[in-house]
Order: sequence, then C-alpha cells, then structure tokens
Amino acid sequence: MEPHVPGSVLFGCELTASTKSYTFQVDEEDDSEHILALSVVCLTDGAKDECNVVEVIGRNHENQEIAVPVANLKLSCQPLLSLDNFKLQPPVTFRLAAGSGPVHLAGWHRIVHREGASFEEDDDLSEEEELLPIKPAKK
Repeated sequence: MEPHVPGSVLFGCELTASTKSYTFQVDEEDDSEHILALSVVCLTDGAKDECNVVEVIGRNHENQEIAVPVANLKLSCQPLLSLDNFKLQPPVTFRLAAGSGPVHLAGWHRIVHREGASFEEDDDLSEEEELLPIKPAKK
C-alpha cells in the first residue's frame, strides 16, 4: 500500500457467503472529491479451495449499469491479487459473484477538499487519467 497521504483513511470490507455485497458511498451533499483506491483483494482465514469472483458494479458514461470482474481468487493458485491502487469514484458496489469467501478488500479512501486543494496539486493522478463516476447497482 502507498504511504499515508493527508486526507486519506484506510478502507476495508469483507465479502462472505452471508454478506455477498458491500456498497461504498459518500454523502451526496459533501462538496469534496472522493477517490477510493483499491490496493489488495485476498482470501482470508476459512476460505475453501474454490473460485471466488469479485465484481465491481457501477454505471458507465451512458448511465447503464455494468458489472466488471476485478478478481478471480482460488486458495491453491491465487489467494491474493494486488490492484496497484485501482481508483474508483464512489458510490461503488463490490459483489462476491461466485464462491463463498471470505474475501477481504483493502485500500485507501482519499478526500480532496475543493477549497484547499485541487487535482493539479495531486501527484497521484496524472492529467491523462479521467475518473468516470461509478454509481451503485439498483436492487
């Protein structure tokens, strides 16, 4: 994981057979820019040797719901996947699409306050990167 950056807090959630999804969202009234950077997805204690598929559910630029698999973990061959601070804008839903877990997701929730900072001052984001909003799935 990257070193602690001011305005960042650790993020973590666990997906299991009984809790198959988790939605990360922020207060819509908040005027700050929020970025969720995923660092690692890993199987944790108690996982069976089965395929565990983790999906990110959001919306594309045409506001259509999309589900994208980001990890396929199996205890015997790939129990951990580094996502190199894969950046998402909340709200976003993580779902255990296959397997029973437990699968742990970890990363950083970065908050950039509009009045005190801008993306130009943020060395984590290059000017070429464009973060599209990702919205949670409708149930």
